[in-house]
Amino acid sequence: MRLVYILKRTLMGIVLALLCMVVLAVGFMYWYFHRPLPPAITNQSLYEGVTYTRIVQSEPVPQIIHIAEIDLRADGLSFLVTPSGELDNFDFTGLTTSQFLDAHDLQLAINGDFFDPWKDYGVFNYYPHVGDGTNVRGLSASQGDITTVGYVSPRYYATLYLSQDNRASFSAPQGEIYNAISGNLYLLRNGEMRSFRNEPYIQKRHPRTAVGLSQDETTLYWVVVDGRQPNYSQGATIPELTQMLLDAGAYTAINLDGGGSSTIVMDDDGIPNILNSPIQSRLPARERPIANHLGLYAKPLP
Repeated sequence: MRLVYILKRTLMGIVLALLCMVVLAVGFMYWYFHRPLPPAITNQSLYEGVTYTRIVQSEPVPQIIHIAEIDLRADGLSFLVTPSGELDNFDFTGLTTSQFLDAHDLQLAINGDFFDPWKDYGVFNYYPHVGDGTNVRGLSASQGDITTVGYVSPRYYATLYLSQDNRASFSAPQGEIYNAISGNLYLLRNGEMRSFRNEPYIQKRHPRTAVGLSQDETTLYWVVVDGRQPNYSQGATIPELTQMLLDAGAYTAINLDGGGSSTIVMDDDGIPNILNSPIQSRLPARERPIANHLGLYAKPLP
């Protein structure tokens, strides 16, 4: 009789555990497909010379777009690209964008270049984890130190250069390279959208990150688009991303790494505040450890 009792209790425990798992799964799926949308924000001043806009739209598909507009003439601004890592045979060690911002006491940061090795086969089966080694695709320099020239030929990437006195350009300077961060392709050149190939990476909607510069080279634009999140934000095609940069005021722009890497973070009294909704391993709000980042120091508002 005691054995029967134990078996019944064990079976009941298994049934209750399975029911709890089902309830949790159903609850997660309901939240996943019915998440409340954040409010739209227009030109909110974050720091001196820095404003933030969040666009929330449902047409042609749900899209949430984050735009940081940086006046390069503002007092107290300076930039930082991720310094070199310390692992043999690797230029960088994986960090989330929030960790990068926190480690260097920055005010604002976004993700950077494409990197390798990389994989994402599930919640636990991914690379790099925090602290793992990785390399970036293009040129990267941090405050006068050229970390790497990248693992592909310069003809296959485009680079944003930032001087010590905050002059920005997509053309290499004549003298020392101070800060540099690269992406895989130009989106805009001389105010015109380039022609794009009809291939899945270009024409499918994904999370995206890009940087652009105004025609007078006084305003820098950071654009991040959330994606892969049904009924919340599906992401953007490359042509859609390009149009977003044009609408923001960019004259020249390049595409940075996207997908689960796309992240924009600001400092909130010493605590990283993720402004967008990253999507690592299909989990909303989960950040991906990545190779390099672009960060901003800025003065608080008076």
